[in-house]
Amino acid sequence: MSKFSKWILAIILFASIVYEMPIISAKGETIIINTKSLNVRSGPGLTYPVIGSMKKGERAEVLSTSGDWFEIKSSSRTGWIASWLVVSDVAKGLTEKTVVSKVNALNIRTEPSLSAAVIGQMNAGEAALSTGQRGEWASIVKNGMDGWVHTAYITELQESENSQARTENKADSKSPEQFTVSVDALNVRKEPNLSSKKVALIRKGESYNVEEVDGNWVRLSLGKKSDGWVYSFHGTLGAKNIVDSNAVASNKKVTVLTNGTNIRSSATTSSSIVTRANAGEKFTVTGEENDWYTISLPSGETAFIAKWVVSTGDVALTEQHDKEKKTARVPGTLKGLTIVVDAGHGGNDRGTTGMQGTDEKLLTLMTAELLSAKLKAAGANVVMTRESDTYVSLRKRVAISQQSDADAFVSIHYDANPDTSISGFTTYYTHNNQKSLASAINDGLASTITLRNRGAQPANFLVLRENRQNSILIELGFLSNPSEERILTTEMFREQATHGIYQGLLNHFDAN
Repeated sequence: MSKFSKWILAIILFASIVYEMPIISAKGETIIINTKSLNVRSGPGLTYPVIGSMKKGERAEVLSTSGDWFEIKSSSRTGWIASWLVVSDVAKGLTEKTVVSKVNALNIRTEPSLSAAVIGQMNAGEAALSTGQRGEWASIVKNGMDGWVHTAYITELQESENSQARTENKADSKSPEQFTVSVDALNVRKEPNLSSKKVALIRKGESYNVEEVDGNWVRLSLGKKSDGWVYSFHGTLGAKNIVDSNAVASNKKVTVLTNGTNIRSSATTSSSIVTRANAGEKFTVTGEENDWYTISLPSGETAFIAKWVVSTGDVALTEQHDKEKKTARVPGTLKGLTIVVDAGHGGNDRGTTGMQGTDEKLLTLMTAELLSAKLKAAGANVVMTRESDTYVSLRKRVAISQQSDADAFVSIHYDANPDTSISGFTTYYTHNNQKSLASAINDGLASTITLRNRGAQPANFLVLRENRQNSILIELGFLSNPSEERILTTEMFREQATHGIYQGLLNHFDAN
């Protein structure tokens, strides 16, 4: 046998040993579900669709493993379950633990990592069942949803408190009774999947009775014998609760998110500045007026503060922790970067309308969703200013960028002009420090799309002018030009354009 052949054989033997080790150790083992309800998924990860569920005490046989996931076979189904939510059949003396959040807006994530997607939140005092721990992260189950929270922001109850908490939070451990919408607008669908027909649109703050929970989907009763499904991440689940709204208003506080925040004499940005506040300062809310809170100052005066520059309750300390532990970027990737993708217009703001009836607001959203997917695949933490056909004010978009500590803010638009012969794409910036990013993204677009290149140009847009983060705005072509509109509305164009933006971001950060 030649030396080369021996090396190949050795590599194959080593690979087979390494590959088989975790499977041999678990294959054939019987496990017991160690949590109230456990989702069974189609693949080894929290991003795979839920295909069923198992209850506490049920047994299953392990067929194979993949990382921290078991492929199992039970009497009713096969699928994948999280290994940290089960226990071996021979394990003894296991007890459940109850944990309570110490802060408001504690992020629940899909994986034990600050870069993992946020699938829900816990507020101060809310309890959840802890099912395991990995390093500084605890796996929890809350309202039938399993995920991870950082242990720095939870408290484990002692046995006596544990029993009391289970009694006090009895409604929370049962199937949730009510769903409250937390986004501006939410589509209700006929079936629990994103491709199902839309049957209604519900608004922020509205509450509905819960009829059924299926994985991350919730079936709501809409009244008049109608119902439909919504994605649970866009609202909060809990027990029915009758609250004195006046009492809530009198106790409500807001926390300033950034230093130098203006507090004004009336509910408009053109009114005089009464004083300024720094991050972390709290004020009592005495009323609301459109996008503004009426607050009480220490002097006893009444003043106004914009909703987009404050947080209700305590500052989300978890987000501060996220920033402190922000990972260094890996060259050639976008890992370690936070990018805000801003789909222009939305809701009652349609943007421009093309010669063939194309609404800009829908085209920007489709483009933003595709760009977001590509950036996430490259390792970036992506924040969308809107994820549905909803109105978001320009100042709120800026606030999202600043609160996210964005490394780049990319606003996506499509252009129009009374002269229907004008064509091409343009990348805009306002401040000189934004010019480098604008040029890099414009060059990236020029390398992937065939439209006329109008270059990187200065312009006075509010989302760029008022934004402290590195920000640019792209006009991806003219919907007012009939021939260009036909190109802009194709999937191929969106594919090419988003790849160009991605390439421009990559080139910019590699060079800087």
